[in-house]
Amino acid sequence: MKTALVAGASGLVGSQLVTTLLEDQRYETVKAVSRKPLKRIHARLENVVVDFNSLARNPEILRADDIFCCLGTTMKTAGSKAAFEKVDFHYPLELAKIGKSLGVQQYLLVSALGANPNSSIYYNRVKGKVEAAISEVGYDTVHLFRPSLLVGPREAYRSGEAAAKWFFRTFGFLVPTRYKAIASIKVARAMAYYARSGEKGIHIHESVALQKF
Repeated sequence: MKTALVAGASGLVGSQLVTTLLEDQRYETVKAVSRKPLKRIHARLENVVVDFNSLARNPEILRADDIFCCLGTTMKTAGSKAAFEKVDFHYPLELAKIGKSLGVQQYLLVSALGANPNSSIYYNRVKGKVEAAISEVGYDTVHLFRPSLLVGPREAYRSGEAAAKWFFRTFGFLVPTRYKAIASIKVARAMAYYARSGEKGIHIHESVALQKF
């Protein structure tokens, strides 16, 4: 029996991934890592409340077989480029390094469509840089998931996302398949699926391929 660790367990994909993994009998324990206590109880769920600025102080609490990183924010929420990079670059990379030091061999990351370290778009550039950095940590297996606009049950209302949902409902037939919005549950299911695949190496999963889940 294995232990799964989900960082960003209170977020859109992370929360649905926790539920998905709790339904997977391969995992004896699902460690849900979050900044604040989660409002859920399950016999196999262990909520690990951490300060992401101090992950290295107690690395043993992060010990697992598979690490799923669903950390992410927006420029509007972060408030600055430095704050954005802390959540979308530094935290995922620090987690990857700690996991590797503990002997974890598989790391699965939620990135974004268009991730490219050389992109002229700041958001895509940061996503590309964190993909590249994590790919160099030395894991046997790295899965990088690049969803398009994520839609699903969020706690916080996002006006931009609401407008995007309306656009895709109305004009979705005009949007190329690779750019279509994707339900967050599909990304969660894909992460669980590929964690079971046993494939070694670095794998990139584009949004259009995630739609089948």
